[in-house]
Amino acid sequence: MKIVDLRCAIIGKSPVVRIVTDEGISGYAQAETWKPYLKPHILALRDALMGEDPRLVELVMRKIRQRGGFKPWGSAVSVIEMALWDIAGKAANVPVHRLLGGKIRDSVRVYNGAVRFPMAGYEPQDYADDIRKMMQSPEGFTIIKQPIGFHSEMKRAVPDFYYGDPTTSQLHGALDRGPVTEKGLNHLVDCVAAMKEVTGDTVGLALDCGPGWMLADAIKLAHRLEPHSLMWIEDLLSGDYTPWVDAGSYRELAQVSGTPIHTGEQIYLRHNFKDLIQRHAVHVVGPDPADVGGIAELKWIAEFADIHGIMMAPHGTANGLLGLGALIQVCATLPDNFIAFEYTIGDPDWWYDIVEGLPDPIVVDGKIAVSDRPGMGVDLIPERAMAYLQPEDRAFFD
Repeated sequence: MKIVDLRCAIIGKSPVVRIVTDEGISGYAQAETWKPYLKPHILALRDALMGEDPRLVELVMRKIRQRGGFKPWGSAVSVIEMALWDIAGKAANVPVHRLLGGKIRDSVRVYNGAVRFPMAGYEPQDYADDIRKMMQSPEGFTIIKQPIGFHSEMKRAVPDFYYGDPTTSQLHGALDRGPVTEKGLNHLVDCVAAMKEVTGDTVGLALDCGPGWMLADAIKLAHRLEPHSLMWIEDLLSGDYTPWVDAGSYRELAQVSGTPIHTGEQIYLRHNFKDLIQRHAVHVVGPDPADVGGIAELKWIAEFADIHGIMMAPHGTANGLLGLGALIQVCATLPDNFIAFEYTIGDPDWWYDIVEGLPDPIVVDGKIAVSDRPGMGVDLIPERAMAYLQPEDRAFFD
């Protein structure tokens, strides 16, 4: 079997890859939503793939892995890796989890991720109301992650939240950063207390907090939140919008925090998790298969974290329905340090009409059943997806 073409189409808001082979089997994968600018970067890797056997995933990846980088530039390499696994599974007529060592669980736990409700405000009662809505959502989430602090409009909506001037940019990822005021810290802790009054000990609560916190403030916050027994607090110092890993500062924070510290969604490749894991700089890592280099890369990191006593909660909020299939397959194979992955939805809603292979309903009691369909388990339906192709992408399914 040989690769004869690499194609990329923007379907809705997402770059979608198709790797075409000479035996009529194609592999599909989806890059993160809202990244149409990745298309030329993906197609730039085409020549390196031509003539290669897509079933030899690692051999092919060695030709292109060095051409990625920290979020978002690892996405081009990652989406190709996942499409290769899709072909390998289809060619062997087995689900991808069989090729990764086999599933050790029949269903995988998820947390809310892309399932959100508009916030009415940023006062404690607003957060309590939002969590109540989330707990009533049909997915039955057993873990809920809430954006707060610098990872929300709280930094602007709460007067004097921090000593600094909030950026006026509306671009996603514009970084606000600075020392938090005593008032701001107290306000955030009051909001967490209000949410815990709602969740009690029946639903785990995690916080997406930054980046943006100074180390001293992050230490204060971690101590103040210890009585609330949170699942984790995420990306306080670096992460998400910052293309570096501040392992030294994270280690200083983690060593004194009784609240689990989490980061990792922006990191590309296993090598860049080395310091975080070996130095026990965090308690939870959260690589994203659509940014870290793919699903095999994610599994390697999970195994390495496990032998160091570090937990695993993969990112994936914008990975779309093909990305959901990939997350299900790999997370079914992860060791017991796996907590849950971040649930991703179809965006726009018509995505649910152009794919097959997902259960209905998808999430039951906070978990998704692991598919045994060949490949990634979720496939595009070409005759339906055609209607959503842009004119320049009309040959995508030819």
